[in-house]
Amino acid sequence: MKIIKLNATNSTNSFLKELGQDTALENFTIVVASEQKKGRGQQDSQWVSEPFKNLTFSVFTNEFDLEIRHQKYLNFAISLALFKTLSSHKIPNLSIKWPNDILSANKKICGILIENNIKGTKINSSIIGIGLNVNQERFLDSLNNVSSLKKISNLEFDLDLLLLEIIENLKKTIHLLSLNEYLKLETGYLNALYKKNIPAMFKDKNGLLFMGKIIGVSAYGSLQVELEDETIKEFGVKEISFL
Repeated sequence: MKIIKLNATNSTNSFLKELGQDTALENFTIVVASEQKKGRGQQDSQWVSEPFKNLTFSVFTNEFDLEIRHQKYLNFAISLALFKTLSSHKIPNLSIKWPNDILSANKKICGILIENNIKGTKINSSIIGIGLNVNQERFLDSLNNVSSLKKISNLEFDLDLLLLEIIENLKKTIHLLSLNEYLKLETGYLNALYKKNIPAMFKDKNGLLFMGKIIGVSAYGSLQVELEDETIKEFGVKEISFL
């Protein structure tokens, strides 16, 4: 394991990708930045983080040789590593909002961005970007659905120690991929899935409102929602939102 600490960078994922173009990266090379100026989330959405208050880091791993058709299990493994770490700190009402946001109650505290290197039909390495709100206490008024570990627990966290805890849990859950422990990963993920089997209101990409309940995740990682007429519809990222 190698940890590279930066005062600031535009994006830890981008930094790690550029580093990998010039040199062979060892498994679990980690880049952590005190300030990330152009952090990215799913579908190039922006991740905003107060400098020196939070964890913004990226992890390179090539431990597995994963078929593309099994890539949802990589997402499960990473999400569960964060979920388990925060559970150990007694953060209340934790859940995983599909595909990989970590919530406490209805507030987002962590986002994950996974970028895979594919050769043929397999993922042979990944860069995992993680943004975790830790000690930040003030957020933009427009961000009324986010929180931090400190706001929730009233405790100050040591960023370096918390990072090491996350990495250790990442090693454990990613190792399960090498062991083909897909069922264990899926069971853990679905048990933590936000609003699973709870009727809720959703909005599709066309702005149409509808009632349904989440029942699972498809073989290719789409969210499965059972509609009021008991039919099942699948949604990709950005094709559905919660109300």
